Amino acid sequence: MLDDDPRLTYDRAREAPLARDARGRWLVCRHADVVAAATNPQDFSSAVSRFLQVPNGLDSAPHAAARALLDPFFAPERMAGLRPVLERVAAGVLDEVPPGAEVDAVGELGARYAVRAQSAWLGWPASLEGTLLEWMDANHVASRSGDLSRTAAVAAEFDTLTRALLDERRDAGAAAPDDVTTELVRLQDADGAGLSDDVLVSVLRNWTGGDLGSIALCVGVLLHWLAVHPELAEQLAHADDAEVAAAIDEVLRIDDPFVSNRRRAVRDVVLGEVTIPAGDVVVLNWTAANRDPRVFDDPEAFDPHAHAADNLVYGIGPHVCPGRPLATLELLVFVRAVLARADVCLAEGQAPEREHPPVGGYHRVPVVLTPR
Repeated sequence: MLDDDPRLTYDRAREAPLARDARGRWLVCRHADVVAAATNPQDFSSAVSRFLQVPNGLDSAPHAAARALLDPFFAPERMAGLRPVLERVAAGVLDEVPPGAEVDAVGELGARYAVRAQSAWLGWPASLEGTLLEWMDANHVASRSGDLSRTAAVAAEFDTLTRALLDERRDAGAAAPDDVTTELVRLQDADGAGLSDDVLVSVLRNWTGGDLGSIALCVGVLLHWLAVHPELAEQLAHADDAEVAAAIDEVLRIDDPFVSNRRRAVRDVVLGEVTIPAGDVVVLNWTAANRDPRVFDDPEAFDPHAHAADNLVYGIGPHVCPGRPLATLELLVFVRAVLARADVCLAEGQAPEREHPPVGGYHRVPVVLTPR
């Protein structure tokens, strides 16, 4: 039986040896087992999805080559140049909220900020905001359903949108806007060849399709935490970037909306004292691992510096999230923008609503932003 807070379900699952879910996949919930699988690509392949996934679904040399080609997009100097843009985006989102009005931290604040931030980074037109917001909702509904035909249809919608944007850049030629999407279209691999449409669509699906919903969910978790812990909000309002970023990572460890990733056993391998046959799929549950009392004495305790080394919010191993610098910056900018102008309170009489697996965090968090 699933709890109202799925984290409690994951906590119970973590205390037993590996089990199988309703789809026959192995559930890996203990921190040590999750780390063992994530850091051992020789035994656990990331090539699991029926869709092309660049770079996440690649292994070995192809994965390393893709990361070498794409990781520079998240280099520190690029993120530093992007920050003023994100600050303007965050201010614009918050300017639309009337003082003292009730607003949903996930669907209104987080989702709008995620779409506008990603669009600004990629150079996508503001006119796509409504389309992307609708797509985010449809993607969450499809994910919750577990119906593969629905998830495939939603993925196809995003791919169609992306291909149209790529075609626009190619048709424009030298007149194409100087942005990340145009740079991707013109990108060449180590052999001097351009990337195929299938690869480009996969990269943009990875960067944007997954990140839109994730950032919105993170905003919901973070604003809920600030509302429930006003003393921390006050402290962070006067803290430097490093302290705020560390606090964000720790809050997301405690309430991790990046629930899981999959791997496939390359050979028969022992994990968590269980022999997993070659070809079987394992689900690495980051949320459960990040709350494992074997590693975190009190999983609910807020201790950013003590817990940082074991925090798996962005994964671990060769497939650690490539977009972490961007996600970290987006969340840092938004939290700082909120704290600079308002106190966050939960709306009276409106209880937050949890998301349901495989989605994490909150579906809805009604808050009121009271000007400081």
